[in-house]
Amino acid sequence: MAKPIIAVPADIREFDGTSWHAAQNQYVNAALKVADVMSFIVPAFENGNDIDAILDRVDGLLVSGSATNVHPSLYGVEASEIDGPFDPGRDATAIPLIQRALERAIPVLAICRGIQELNVALGGTLATEIQDQPGIWDHRKPKDVSRDEAFAVRQPIQIKEGSCIARYLGTGKVMVNSLHRQAIWKAAPRLAVEAVADDGTIEAVSVVDAKGFAIGVQWHPEYWAETDKPSRALFEAFGDAVREYVKHRALENA
Repeated sequence: MAKPIIAVPADIREFDGTSWHAAQNQYVNAALKVADVMSFIVPAFENGNDIDAILDRVDGLLVSGSATNVHPSLYGVEASEIDGPFDPGRDATAIPLIQRALERAIPVLAICRGIQELNVALGGTLATEIQDQPGIWDHRKPKDVSRDEAFAVRQPIQIKEGSCIARYLGTGKVMVNSLHRQAIWKAAPRLAVEAVADDGTIEAVSVVDAKGFAIGVQWHPEYWAETDKPSRALFEAFGDAVREYVKHRALENA
């Protein structure tokens, strides 16, 4: 049987003087090798994407991390230069995909920038430069180290008992690799906080009224999905949810 297909919103990147629609290998690789699904990269157009036409052709949505930030105007805040860099094409693509995927019960896994987009898509707000807030750790990626060292699993989070994500990762302390300088500030009304760092930073959420799998995490399970048990468990759960969606859609269309 053919593998299910998920949508992955692209970022706009500049190479050799031209714009590219791009997605990082670490996400599509984890999707293929651990979730056991194929990925379609969705172009990041500021307008012109037919959201339902895209979702008609896929079985899940993976919203990846990025070096760019959600534009503050999308959550009612005036933007400053320090809040960037921005990617309006990514915003205009990922946020409507999240909103419509949830309406259609299509499984959603949102990572890093993705959890922030999920929160904004549902009416929440973000905090910028969180390392400057009193009592908040510096969650930024370390400088001048290898990529493996930068993404090392080193930060504890606390997963809430009875939470959705606890089904896959268990409750209590889990070690993760959380790298970011923005975070959820005011959680959207439809989001349940699933896990927090020891400094109170929100590290995982779920959509409380979702008809299917809908989880966002601030850390990077994709990077070590083949070798780290919690990371693998999350991607396997997403893959299982995608396959359940395929079965359900097949029954509806029978």
